[in-house]
Amino acid sequence: MNDNLLAHPPGSAEEQFSTLLKRPGLRIERIVSTGQCSPPDFWYDQAEGEWVSLLQGEARLRFADEDTARHLRAGDFIDIAPHRRHRVEWTPADQVTIWLAVFYFV
Repeated sequence: MNDNLLAHPPGSAEEQFSTLLKRPGLRIERIVSTGQCSPPDFWYDQAEGEWVSLLQGEARLRFADEDTARHLRAGDFIDIAPHRRHRVEWTPADQVTIWLAVFYFV
């Protein structure tokens, strides 16, 4: 991977995960989505907290304790508490969505 948060290889059909920095209690990850979403009935339930920002594109993020999904656009960010169940309901297949995720232990 290039040292550029917005760089992405053209034509990749797989979602890409790149660890940018890892330290005790901290991991920074870049995720590139091109239409991927969570499998049906799947919920993330992580032991660590996650601060996530959308650098490019858009997505719908759903929390188990909310009635509707949140529509995120470039520049939006959210802090997800440990064990707060969530899922990615949608990313557009016709554009690249780039996430910056910071995982931390509280």
